[in-house]
Amino acid sequence: MEILEHESKQRMTREEAAAVLRELADTLARNNQFAFKKGGIPYKVAVPAEVELEVEIEIGDEGTSVEIELNW
Repeated sequence: MEILEHESKQRMTREEAAAVLRELADTLARNNQFAFKKGGIPYKVAVPAEVELEVEIEIGDEGTSVEIELNW
């Protein structure tokens, strides 16, 4: 059963996207949780010491996508 789903999508420069990923990586390295807001309500998600990392790269006629997924 899914309790909460949060998805965001926005257009930004490559450098801005790198900054977002860097901030997430730094947060994961320093803390055992990360935080986000949905509908103005703050949420905190606990992250264990070990996670599963999946990286998927798709190259096609209509463009390229890179998906990064963490599971625990």
